[in-house]
Amino acid sequence: MEITKKRWLAKEIPAEQTIIQKLQNELRVSKYFATLIAQKGITSFDEAKQFFNPSINDLHDPFLMKGMDKAVNRLADSIENNENILVYGDYDVDGTTSVALVYNYLSEFYNNLLFYIPDRFSEGYGLSKQGIDYAEKNNCKLLIVLDCGIKGNKAIDYANSKNIDVIVCDHHTPGDTLPKAFSILNPKQKDCNYPFKELSGCGVGFKFMQAFSQREKKEVSPFKYIDLVAVSIASDIVYMTDENRTLTYLGLKKLNENPIVPFKAMINILELKKELNVGDLVFIFGPRLNASGRLAHAKNTVDFLVCKNIPDATKIAQTIDKTNINRKEIDQSITQEALEVINENEEFQKRKTTVLYSDSWHKGVIGIVASRLIEKYYRPTILLAESNGMLTGSARSVAGFDLYSAIESCSEYIEQFGGHKFAAGLSIKKENFDKFSEKFEKVVSETIDPKVLIPSISYNFELPLEYATLQFIRSVERFGPFGPKNLRPKFISKDVVLAYPPQIVGENHLKIKIKTSKYTVDAIGFNLGHFLEDVKDKNNIVDICFTVEENQWNDKSSVQLNIKDIKINKRMNTL
Repeated sequence: MEITKKRWLAKEIPAEQTIIQKLQNELRVSKYFATLIAQKGITSFDEAKQFFNPSINDLHDPFLMKGMDKAVNRLADSIENNENILVYGDYDVDGTTSVALVYNYLSEFYNNLLFYIPDRFSEGYGLSKQGIDYAEKNNCKLLIVLDCGIKGNKAIDYANSKNIDVIVCDHHTPGDTLPKAFSILNPKQKDCNYPFKELSGCGVGFKFMQAFSQREKKEVSPFKYIDLVAVSIASDIVYMTDENRTLTYLGLKKLNENPIVPFKAMINILELKKELNVGDLVFIFGPRLNASGRLAHAKNTVDFLVCKNIPDATKIAQTIDKTNINRKEIDQSITQEALEVINENEEFQKRKTTVLYSDSWHKGVIGIVASRLIEKYYRPTILLAESNGMLTGSARSVAGFDLYSAIESCSEYIEQFGGHKFAAGLSIKKENFDKFSEKFEKVVSETIDPKVLIPSISYNFELPLEYATLQFIRSVERFGPFGPKNLRPKFISKDVVLAYPPQIVGENHLKIKIKTSKYTVDAIGFNLGHFLEDVKDKNNIVDICFTVEENQWNDKSSVQLNIKDIKINKRMNTL
């Protein structure tokens, strides 16, 4: 198998070495740790102290968000007048956690609440006519729409015609014309002065509840449900900076110390013994919460997230876990089928994009498959499935390319779309597929920088392996929670000598040992089994790109390198 060559890109190190020296002295840390701090733009002890100790005080005033006063007043009036309120949200993790957070919090002191999640297959993404009809049928006078709605102009006009007020809480990119909602909470509005623009949908809902709690002086705080916000931020892959990092830090703390009942049940059935981190939210919690919406109905997920007792939560958690196992089997099958389509067509292989559809593909999992295809063919990817006579699907981008703008340039062939730079959803008519595919390929080919189509790894600096100690690793962990724009630090080491023999463990993971002047270090390269033949050659020495981590086994801790890429450097003249 041909090994994809990746670009290794070094991050900038501050030119002023005095900054690193100053941090080293003030914080009493190594020059390597001081360099990591300086690369974050931190230049003083006080800045470092604030960064490494996120707190509630770091959160922004929710009333800085445009529309917040109006939204809070309308919610207060609705509660005072005993109106029925419908909490409406999207069917993905961000949407279901949003609905659960607002519903759980308001139900602490108010009973006239209902929630609604659209059916992915019959209603599609966004605020639906069926959802509004459900609100009217249940005499709801206020509709709180979460993680969608910013492009729901027609639907909100329909709600207005029914005398239902709509408060939109969204974080997706607005269109040219905003919907005529009673109030819109979205920091991406052009004239919104909220200082942080990258909240998740659940994050926007949380800020709404935070503002309401402050104004109404409620005894119960929405921070009671902050673990839901952490799951949404991690799963929706929004920037792990500023307020998101603080909310995730606080949410993880609660998840590990006193999780809400549903998460406690999930932790129990999965027998998770260790302290949970962002990776666990992304790869353990997120897929399970998403599974219902992908294969069945996401109402099951919200039913789970609003459970108040362990027996009920455990029962639903077990069902959700089984659904996720089924989801895995389906997405693996579709991935294999899609790869075969590309591999058997030379023209597809030469393209700058992947755009595919099949009548037999499951609409609920093609977003996952699109991401898997990018691992093999690194380029903007769109997968579509037939649903209600339309082709509906998901788009995923590569780093450094604005997918949303490219799709928008093909809008004459699109019935509906929404999303952001890195991911989007869209619907097109079947007869427009070929025209859309050709136009999308043309737009991407003309606008994408060829370098962007070569996968890259950014690393912080070259680290001598003898400095990869447990103390250094534990210091590095303090930069978390990790995520986009706050990635776990990566390092390189050159002319590395391997101890033998290397092994393949699990499905395709490369396990090796690395010799240093003083000791041997264990290393694991997940899904890097294709390097086995190269590293088996004892005459080869290599350069490695890696992260550092603490490996715990039988109550003992040891250093482990997590290999991200390998470059066969040269052959040794002598053994």
